[in-house]
Amino acid sequence: MSDATRGGGPLSQPGIIGIVGGVGPLAGLDLQAKIISQTIAGRDQDHLPVISVSRPGDIPDRTAFLLGQEPRNPAYPILDQLRLLADMGATVAGIPCNTAHAPAIFDVIRAGVASFARPLRLLHLIDETADYLAGRYPDLRTVGVLSTTGTWRARLYPDALAPRGLRVLAPDETRQAAVHAAVYDPAYGIKSAGRVTDRARAELARAIDGLRRQGAEAVILGCTEMPLAFPAGEHEGLPLVDPALALARGLIRVVGAERLKDR
Repeated sequence: MSDATRGGGPLSQPGIIGIVGGVGPLAGLDLQAKIISQTIAGRDQDHLPVISVSRPGDIPDRTAFLLGQEPRNPAYPILDQLRLLADMGATVAGIPCNTAHAPAIFDVIRAGVASFARPLRLLHLIDETADYLAGRYPDLRTVGVLSTTGTWRARLYPDALAPRGLRVLAPDETRQAAVHAAVYDPAYGIKSAGRVTDRARAELARAIDGLRRQGAEAVILGCTEMPLAFPAGEHEGLPLVDPALALARGLIRVVGAERLKDR
């Protein structure tokens, strides 16, 4: 279990989950839905306490910052929202944005969280995904990654997975541009449309097919909007790995491991 700030192992008392929403807004809602779906509960009262703060207007685009198109580091407004979550009682938190975990952003966040007056345990989305992958697919040797261009250039998944003995594949430059557009294009991108458009899903499906031809045995959907296009968790029999699902399970495990579903 990854622990980006203080402590190790489950908290001694039941905790409260915090979500940094707005990165993007759909991703925050999706993470909360997955926390609910992965929790063993027979009634409303059995679900875990969750606080979500969604203030997207405060947070500059993470990919634009990493590509040098945005001068403001999104770490600082994300840190403000984490401080608010801690002040509201959150004891563990997650950020449902892959790109926010690039060292240029996440290292600033981690240092800031460590100085909070109220302790807050911050899980690392990429590490949670790597742990989930190892547990769910122990025989996996080659994995593809779809992500924004910022996430790929930051080498978040290769740096996390290669030391575990995995071969990591990505689309070629032309296909990567199409994958990025499926998220960001102003006409049909998932962030712009606020939903999964037919074209966005088709572009992602083509990229998944290309990774399969390269030898991928599973594909990580390394932008938190992408899994919205493939709710079944697979594409024509190829397993698709959802980092938000891995993060949801990690958050549940910290506050109440006995409430976590097997799958």
